[in-house]
Amino acid sequence: MRIEALARLAGERVDHRFKGLPPDADGLTVGELAAQRRNLFSGGFTTPVLALSAERLEHNLRLMEAYAARHGLAFAPHGKTSMAPQLFQRQIEHGAWGITLAVPHQVRVARAFGTERVFLANELVDPVALRWVSAELDADPSFRFVCYVDSVRGVELMDAVLEGAARPVDVVVELAAGEGARTGARTEAECAAVADAVAAAPTLRLAGVAGYEGEVPGADTERVDAWLRRLVALAVGFDRAGRFAAAGLDEIVVSAGGSAWFDAVAEVFAGIPELSLPVLKLLRSGAYVSHDDGHYRKLTPFHRVPEEGALEPAFRLWAQVVSRPSAEQAFVNAGKRDAAYDLHLPFAQVVRRDGVERPATGVSVTALSDQHAWLRTTAEADLEVGDWLGMGLSHPCTSFDKWPLIPVARADGTVVDYIRTFF
Repeated sequence: MRIEALARLAGERVDHRFKGLPPDADGLTVGELAAQRRNLFSGGFTTPVLALSAERLEHNLRLMEAYAARHGLAFAPHGKTSMAPQLFQRQIEHGAWGITLAVPHQVRVARAFGTERVFLANELVDPVALRWVSAELDADPSFRFVCYVDSVRGVELMDAVLEGAARPVDVVVELAAGEGARTGARTEAECAAVADAVAAAPTLRLAGVAGYEGEVPGADTERVDAWLRRLVALAVGFDRAGRFAAAGLDEIVVSAGGSAWFDAVAEVFAGIPELSLPVLKLLRSGAYVSHDDGHYRKLTPFHRVPEEGALEPAFRLWAQVVSRPSAEQAFVNAGKRDAAYDLHLPFAQVVRRDGVERPATGVSVTALSDQHAWLRTTAEADLEVGDWLGMGLSHPCTSFDKWPLIPVARADGTVVDYIRTFF
């Protein structure tokens, strides 16, 4: 099912819905356009246009596959980053156990393209969504679905909606990262109460424990490690109390891991003692697939463990200088509609003029309007109206969502594929 659904994406017609693509490509299918191997800079693409580096994308996929294998981790990268089934497929081909998601719509997208294992890193109490998940489970024996629970009330709501379901829904008790953190039961006693409620609900099955260390208040190595040890101790305590054996499991899920602390997750999870069942040590980092030039470039654990490799920023947003009103100022035609800006502004990196690319020396982005980036230029900046400016972006999660069809370009500019997103 997955391959057939992905193949249908290549049959989608290119038209005005997809910004940045060549106007003369209207009416071609995505597959036909990809087969033309157009050049991003000379093949009719219009600015602004966001591109993914083919080489860097592949590098990042291989690096995290190797990292997870080296540390004995199963990997369910967070799909909310890209919401791109083509990338889900590539992640699975590179060893991913399944895909993590956050809300029911995202699960529907994944299932439409045949994803067989979904970890929903969120509570699920919406009755319509629960009935849909239950129907998917009943219809497809190969579908594995796991979601969070963090309250007795939530368990009761789920059980009431799922009454009569043929297959129970697997749930993991979410341990909050601390007071003032996001979702999750705050104390071990509350976690135990939720687990007991799950045991009393015939429509649910206790599959393990999970949480998100990125929400630890004042997160640093010591605090993150301490919380991860609490999570492991919770799993051990549940196992010793017989809670997992009573659920009839094949394995116990212990899951954590965003994109900033997966080294801590690997280290602490390596110390999980032998339990009554095999343990699925499930890492969920998602931003790695494209990485970035700001937030995650600064926070990536590979800074702390450089011997394990380094992720590479794969996004570049190309815009054109449309105004140069003074020696200190210029404007390009990309703004908030095109670039992530919730964590950092874009970073001016390179200038292209007459097919020649050079560093964007003396150029910085100071603000974004809806459709313009404001540039500050120094005396070193050689910038003219008509130049193309290549910018790096911060925060992949708010970069992918602005572009429904993203060219994948090789280093020489040859566009070899197009990534379809579904937000």
